[in-house]
This record gives sequence, structure tokens and C-alpha cells, in this order.
Amino acid sequence: MTDLFKTTPLPPLAEALRPSTLDEVIGQRHLLGPGKPLRVAFESGRPHSMILWGPPGVGKTTLARLTANAFDCAFIALSAVFAGVKEIRAAMESAQLTLDQHQQRTLLFVDEIHRFNKSQQDALLPFVESGLVTFIGATTENPSFEVNSALLSRAQVYVLKSLSSPELKQLFMRAHAHAMPDIPFEDSAIETLITHADGDARRLLNLVEQIRNATSGLGASVKTIDQTFIENALSTQARRFDKGGDHFYDQISALHKSVRGSNPDAALYWFCRMLDGGADPRYLAR
Repeated sequence: MTDLFKTTPLPPLAEALRPSTLDEVIGQRHLLGPGKPLRVAFESGRPHSMILWGPPGVGKTTLARLTANAFDCAFIALSAVFAGVKEIRAAMESAQLTLDQHQQRTLLFVDEIHRFNKSQQDALLPFVESGLVTFIGATTENPSFEVNSALLSRAQVYVLKSLSSPELKQLFMRAHAHAMPDIPFEDSAIETLITHADGDARRLLNLVEQIRNATSGLGASVKTIDQTFIENALSTQARRFDKGGDHFYDQISALHKSVRGSNPDAALYWFCRMLDGGADPRYLAR
């Protein structure tokens, strides 16, 4: 067997740079800044069940893991795409065993909680109610419509926001220093990456990783990363959009307000943004 197959693969950049403390988290200052709700919750020393609602790549999984670490909880992660009542029961048995043997509580993280049906969500209720687990659900959909009222009443909802351009630039600088510090980026190249990321931290890190892989294949011939290199190395990135979901209604609302407010530049921006994201031109033209 060649050395190629013996080499231990590098972890994905998004995993390698996952924050290990609250202070390392970029963005969400409305929740994590001094005196803000989640910061206060962490400082209180008492974990509580919560639902983290926000678009992809804004730190929902990271906050769940940080919560488990901060309160010394065992961590069980389920994806509602693949899990069902059987997996929920197995997780509860594991949580009870951990409590009995190690006197340690468990944090149960359910990604995409909106994909659980009513019976699956109901299966969580007695264990959340009894305090056997601290429950954290993550969703990209409005929990008022997608999460049972009984479960919703037992969990605090926190709304996470897309990262701003300055926050994405801060994340880029961290990724650049970690992944490829010897190759400088032109300012225009950084701006292009930030535009491609569209508020999604994970997407930005994946893009930097793609650039790193592209440069490693070219060896020492790459002296700097410019906008042309970025455009040649990356495939076209679709804008964040969902047909009929929250992003759709947010964007069509912005378009309507721009038209009513006689702001042609803003109206044209949102019109093109929705076309770029895949909206039906006939709907927009109406």
C-alpha cells in the first residue's frame, strides 16, 4: 500500500475552526454579547432547553456543543432527517444510564427538528419535562409553525442571524491564518469570497478549503490569490433561497417595500437577487 493511503486526512476546515469557547464565536452578538440572553444563560450556571432558529451556517450546532461543554453534559446529537422514535428512545436510555452511572446529565441536540412529525416530537416531551435531558433543537424554519406547541412551551426560542460582511471577513482572516498563511489574498478576492458565502460561515470556510486545495495542486506557482483565481477555482454559488419558505417571504417582502417606497435601486437588487436564487420570473413580474 502506498503512503498516499496511509496519510491521515485533514479534518474539514469548518470542523477544525469550530469555536471551543463563547468568546471565539463570530456573530450573534445580539445573543452572546455582554448582558445578552445566551451570555446570561451561560453565566447563570443553569442550562435550559432551547430552540435555535436561523439559516444554515450561523452556529446552531456550535452553540449546542458549547452548551454541553459549559455545563459538563454528555452530548447526544440526532438528525431529524434520519432519526425516529426508536432513536429517541435509545438516546433517552443512554441519558438515563449516564445519569445513573456517572451522575452526569445529558444534552440532546436535534438538528432540523422541524422534520420530526408530531408523534416524534411528542416522544421527547416526558424526558424534557422530567429534566432527564436538556433539549436543544435547531431549525431553519419558523418554529411557531413547525414545532409542537407543547414542546415549544418547554423551550426558549433564540433567533440567529446570518453573518454580516465584517463578521465574515473576520472569519476569513482566521481561516486564512490557519489554512494557507503563506499565500496572500488581494482585497477584491476576499470580497468575492464573502459575496459567495452569502452570510453562511460554513460556506465561507468550505470556499477557503476549495481554494487551498486548488493552490496545493499548483504548487509554488501560486504567489497570490486574486479575483480571477477565485472565479476560476470556484463553481457558481447559488444565493440562499427557499421556494415558499422564510427566505422567500423575507425577500419578496423586501421587494414589495422597495417598490412601494419608490426605491428603484433596492427594488432592482431584490428582483435580481430572487431571480438569481431561482424564483419564478412570472411570479416576480406579477
